[in-house]
Amino acid sequence: MRGSRYTVSDVMTHTVVSVGRDATFKDVVAIMQQWRVSALPVLAGEDRVVGIVSEADLLPKEEFRDSDPDRLTQRDRLLDLAKAGARTAGELMSAPAVTVRADAPLAEAARVMARRQVKRLPVVDDRGMLKGVISRADLLKVFLRPDEEIAAEVRREVVAYLFPTLRPPVRVKVADGVVTLCGRLRDTSMVPVAARLARAVEGVVDVQFDLKGPGAATPGA
Repeated sequence: MRGSRYTVSDVMTHTVVSVGRDATFKDVVAIMQQWRVSALPVLAGEDRVVGIVSEADLLPKEEFRDSDPDRLTQRDRLLDLAKAGARTAGELMSAPAVTVRADAPLAEAARVMARRQVKRLPVVDDRGMLKGVISRADLLKVFLRPDEEIAAEVRREVVAYLFPTLRPPVRVKVADGVVTLCGRLRDTSMVPVAARLARAVEGVVDVQFDLKGPGAATPGA
């Protein structure tokens, strides 16, 4: 099946604010406030991403501002204490940066965000150069696809692939992203396969069936 999978480059934000290693603590805070972002890529050389500085990296300075950490805290939060004394983005940043390639499938970006517990990822090319940024909100953009567009893709990539000679053909209905496949099948064993492929279409919220086999209704997958 050919498929028309969306990639990170299809939904990412291309205009990205970033800082260099030498950006001061106050500059980082000011840029975050101005652009209303919670994290900034840190660049070196020709826009190569070398780290990320986030609000979490900035907070230890306030947390430990007027405290004298005990030995247990010094042992368990050594990195945070170091960041409390940091003055530049290079000292504050988390490195190496967690990034994603522009040509990666959206599912890969979603898995990386979930596994690393981050809200956004710098998008890089094969040389590590910054190309954009993708956020959780960007990943949800595919659910704004029109129902008609989703239906056309399901017909092309699922129905035509699995049931090319079936007459009458399996019909596809889409309402609010929910796909319904309707018709009559001789071989109902293909229903789970159809469900899996239809759910793989970007923007599909759920899949249900109104498919009947020879003389009996087929349960939904």
